[in-house]
Amino acid sequence: MSTNTHNTIVITGANRGIGYAMAKICQQRGDTVYALCRQSSKDLDALGVNVVEQIEVATQAGIDKAVSALSGISIDLLINNAGILRDEQLSDLNKDTIIEQFNVNALAPLCLSHALLANLSSGSKIALITSRMGSVTDNTSGGRYGYRMSKAALNIAAVSLARDLSDENIAVGIYHPGYVQTEMVNSNGILTNGDISANVAADRLIALMDNLTMSDSGVFKHSNGETLPW
Repeated sequence: MSTNTHNTIVITGANRGIGYAMAKICQQRGDTVYALCRQSSKDLDALGVNVVEQIEVATQAGIDKAVSALSGISIDLLINNAGILRDEQLSDLNKDTIIEQFNVNALAPLCLSHALLANLSSGSKIALITSRMGSVTDNTSGGRYGYRMSKAALNIAAVSLARDLSDENIAVGIYHPGYVQTEMVNSNGILTNGDISANVAADRLIALMDNLTMSDSGVFKHSNGETLPW
């Protein structure tokens, strides 16, 4: 994948937040974008990208629909961005929401990447949007059991993907976007929580993906370029 040529880019969770911001950047620079989401948004509809709705990545039906929609399409960059955040504390443990986060945040990106391997070839890239909350070393505050566990699981799956796809010359990027002002971290709809905007995070992430090579495949990075601890 080169920054000098137009690429075919697939983005999950592209209807809002970081996913939408990445879709906009890629569309504006001339890439062919397939925006996968459960339900589109007015902003996404206005972009003029290829919107594929009813993609529930945590279900086999959703994966099958994505595979069908992308049949015969060569993918230069697959961005596994879709994710959910719930809040379990030790005093309020909820097994159901923990499992829900595992399914969406950890299993779904692995299963979708696996299902689309036929669309990838030498030089293709897979990006996984994870979180430093999945870092064992960085966990100094506890809590958020399901989110932390699911992102730690995603991280180790991503490293295995990087190892298993190395002979195919397919690089795997593992990215923490930063503490971003999105609806995910602002349940009231007012974007007060977060250190950077979705646009800034998307700019940083796309730059890292553009520069991703086999030499840093499987490395856990902050969107600012810093290598994060496991």
